[in-house]
Amino acid sequence: MSSRYRHYSTVMAVFAVLLVLSNTTATKLVQLGPFVWSSAIVLFPLVYILGDVITEVYGYAGAKKIFWVGLLCNILMSLTYLITGLLPALDPEFGVMYSTVLNQVPRIVIASMLGLWVGQFSNAYIMSKMRVASEGRNLWQRMMASTLVGEALDTVVFCVVGFYGVVPVAVLWQMIYSATLFKAAYEAVISPVTYVVIHWFKRQEGYGDDYSAPVNYNPFGS
Repeated sequence: MSSRYRHYSTVMAVFAVLLVLSNTTATKLVQLGPFVWSSAIVLFPLVYILGDVITEVYGYAGAKKIFWVGLLCNILMSLTYLITGLLPALDPEFGVMYSTVLNQVPRIVIASMLGLWVGQFSNAYIMSKMRVASEGRNLWQRMMASTLVGEALDTVVFCVVGFYGVVPVAVLWQMIYSATLFKAAYEAVISPVTYVVIHWFKRQEGYGDDYSAPVNYNPFGS
């Protein structure tokens, strides 16, 4: 896949970096009016927009490989924080602060990996299925439908696994509906930019649609 396309490796790296940054910042909760968000809300919508671009340009098979690489990078990040947190700190006070912030990350990463697995693969599946059915038409509808389903599933799994028992249930539900509404609005507003990015990548990669080729939707398949 990477040898066939010019920018595939770069897109994979950007996707992985966005995931790592999102999971590192996800431990901080912020409240704006009636909404409660994880700080990762700054970056995470971009992950799903990039997921739409990846699926549209590289197909389900190309998206699948990128998603797995992103998940593996998050596992490496989590293990790194866990191991470094166990090392004795020269400054005990700093060691406590370090562990207080970053020791939450492994649970967040598990929540993110489960949410991402459900959300991104359902997003890519719907995007791909609708693209084949419409023969590449109705891009806006495809992006919105796939992202709404993917982000809603991702948000529910991430919030429940990552924060259940940490915050009150009422706050948990605030997080779920706040994030879902924000991500949907973000996707709608940014869609003109997503259009431009998708078409630029298609021109750069010499993209050609083939709606007759069979697609293996098994996330564990080759």
